[in-house]
Amino acid sequence: MPGPMGPGKQETLEKAKDFKGTARKLIHHYLGKYRISLIIVLIFAIGSTIFTIVGPKILGNATTEIFNGLIGKLSGGDGINFGKIGEISITLLVLYFISAIFSFVQNFTMTGISQNLTYKIRNEIIKKINNLPMKYFDQKTNGEVLSIITNDIDTLSFNLSQSITQIITSVCTIIGILIMMFSISWQMTLISLVILPIAGVLVKNIVGKSQKYFEKQQTYLATVNGQVEEIYGGLNIVKAFNGEEKVVKEFEKANQELYHSGWKSQFLSGLMYPVMNFISNIGYVGVAVAGGYLAINGTITVGNIQSFIQYNKQFTQPINQIAQISSMLQAMIAASERIFEFLEEPEEIETTKEKIDIEKLKGNVTFEHVKFGYDKETTIIHDFNAKIQEGQKIAIVGPTGAGKTTMVKLLMRFYDVKEGAIFIDGHNVKDLERGELRKMFGMVLQDTWLFGGTVKDNIKYGKEEATDDEVIEASKASHVHHFIKTLPQGYHSMINEETSNISAGQKQLMTIARVILADPKILILDEATSSIDTRTEIQIQSAMDHLMKGRTSFIIAHRLSTIKNADLILVMDHGDIVEQGKHEELLAKNGFYAELYNSQFEVEERIRSDF
Repeated sequence: MPGPMGPGKQETLEKAKDFKGTARKLIHHYLGKYRISLIIVLIFAIGSTIFTIVGPKILGNATTEIFNGLIGKLSGGDGINFGKIGEISITLLVLYFISAIFSFVQNFTMTGISQNLTYKIRNEIIKKINNLPMKYFDQKTNGEVLSIITNDIDTLSFNLSQSITQIITSVCTIIGILIMMFSISWQMTLISLVILPIAGVLVKNIVGKSQKYFEKQQTYLATVNGQVEEIYGGLNIVKAFNGEEKVVKEFEKANQELYHSGWKSQFLSGLMYPVMNFISNIGYVGVAVAGGYLAINGTITVGNIQSFIQYNKQFTQPINQIAQISSMLQAMIAASERIFEFLEEPEEIETTKEKIDIEKLKGNVTFEHVKFGYDKETTIIHDFNAKIQEGQKIAIVGPTGAGKTTMVKLLMRFYDVKEGAIFIDGHNVKDLERGELRKMFGMVLQDTWLFGGTVKDNIKYGKEEATDDEVIEASKASHVHHFIKTLPQGYHSMINEETSNISAGQKQLMTIARVILADPKILILDEATSSIDTRTEIQIQSAMDHLMKGRTSFIIAHRLSTIKNADLILVMDHGDIVEQGKHEELLAKNGFYAELYNSQFEVEERIRSDF
């Protein structure tokens, strides 16, 4: 049986917003499919409990037989009937063995239900993730989504397996013990029941006082964990600025609060069992006195007194278990609620009207009166118009918050426009299937992404069927081939999950190789060379120029000096194109672009002169 709830078991603190509604959903939509298995669990749990409860009564008969035999021997009789005691003992062993078998079947079946259920829900969540719009992930942290997949599903799985069987067992045990106690002596049973309200009041007061310390403990536990994660993540900065003493003091302060709240919560929680034992012992004394009086009057046997005392001792256990199960149920329903909320999030709506062969599209892009905002109240793209010919190199420039990256998100349908339309070769992007549309694009972003696996697998991510020769050619074009050959296992070298075993520049080169290999019709480059040293940047720029030939390319530029040779520069400010043209034309206008360029040039010159 589970022990007392200790510190760190957050489920004692969690409550569902809609307990009944979530429980109903869990039962009807998920557990309902395992109706037969649940019936098996119920039958075998009841059977296991019944066989266990009958044991003390039969053992009491053995005690009575021994007592009567001893008394008979003292009176000159035959003495103890060991044959009958042996029969009783064998009967007991058989009952306990059957009970164990029933318990095994019950647990085996319930474990199967909980694991199958969580397996199914995990699959649903992964499918859901792929169907959710990007705006959902913009509003949620990675930790929140991961917590649903890991913590919430684990909580559901464990508590479902434990709570259902414990509820059945505990309820059956209470009812069974009461029946057995009443069958032995109703007077002694009433004495046992009198102590329950006293125990309930005391336990309620203890739990009420300890609850606030458990909550405080969880708060400071999160603070301590957060400090450790922050310090570890920025350890080089802490050491570089000699901040060790400061972070140690901050940690000690939080740890001290955690210590005090943890001590108080554990102490008060630990009082529950001594108090229950004390109350139980008072009841035990009352039962023993009443049993002795009834035995003297000949209304009860010695064996029945022993059986009753055993039942009396067992009676408080299922009550404690039910109290504990209630917190497990709260945690399970709270976790289920978060899982169901995630699964019920609105998905991306496909608006495909016809099947369009993406291979036949060339990369002509038109923006017509595009309006967009991330929420209904705010519009950040007001009236965006642009016409881009296939093969053109388009630079999008402007201050932070001008809407540069937003335009790319709209182009790839990470978001849909509020008004207006975006066309590729005359086809509205809303008429194209998202997956097919995105096959046309290759992206190299400022923030690189590689997964744990081999170098070759990372480069082939956008084109799984690529040959080794194609991978090598793409790597040479992005100037990363030489670096890969210096790795212990070359293209078969493993990149760890944090990609901490290669530099930021090398990661960027690999992502560029990935795009080169994918051979897309439209390129999106978001300051793709920002993490690379000057010498490598020149090499990459030349590779990019070669790659962009014949392909429509959108370059989100932060350093204006890198886009002088663009075919068209779109200058954005507050969601609108305020100027467009080539570099020389825009400088000659002496407008917003010229102001941006000159201010950036002046800053760069000032930095050079400082050195």
